Amino acid sequence: MASPELQSVADSVLRLAKQHGSVTTRDIRTELRVAGMAESSIKDVLALLHSSLVRRQSRYYIKDSLSPRMQKEHAQQAAIQKAIRRLIRHHKKSRKQDERRGQARVDFVQPVKIRIEQGKDVTLLSRDLSATGVRLLGTNRLLGQKVQLEIPGVDGSPGCRLLVRILWTCAVGDGLFENGGTFLELLD
Repeated sequence: MASPELQSVADSVLRLAKQHGSVTTRDIRTELRVAGMAESSIKDVLALLHSSLVRRQSRYYIKDSLSPRMQKEHAQQAAIQKAIRRLIRHHKKSRKQDERRGQARVDFVQPVKIRIEQGKDVTLLSRDLSATGVRLLGTNRLLGQKVQLEIPGVDGSPGCRLLVRILWTCAVGDGLFENGGTFLELLD
């Protein structure tokens, strides 16, 4: 049985999740600090809430309370992650044949095409690729834009097109920028 203090923190976290739609581990740690409890008790709080909250992409949502829009967004993210994992798997396999080191690289460096919001097509160089986002290198600052990204397949495998929101831009040289984005939608 949980202590009354721990149950009080769990109740506060659940209220917060209902108010905001979700909570993060940072929110739970904050509630523990406010209650004067050790942040290491986070696992105990989550154990109390396991029947009420579900974790999706580092956020905790109320079970069975996701709106149709959120359900569609989660399904879209799952489709994106599946397509990207497939690309990474093919990329690693093709690189493994060329790789002489003991460990295969994870970098995904190849030319990709994007269509910026003005409808202009631009070729950039991808740098890093994960199931949730991409880092691009090129001559354009894309901060805040939604762009269509076309990633070609590796060794004859099919590529994919994605809608990407650029979250950050960093100048890395004269007229050269890195842009980091998160995947929003898998396009046909």
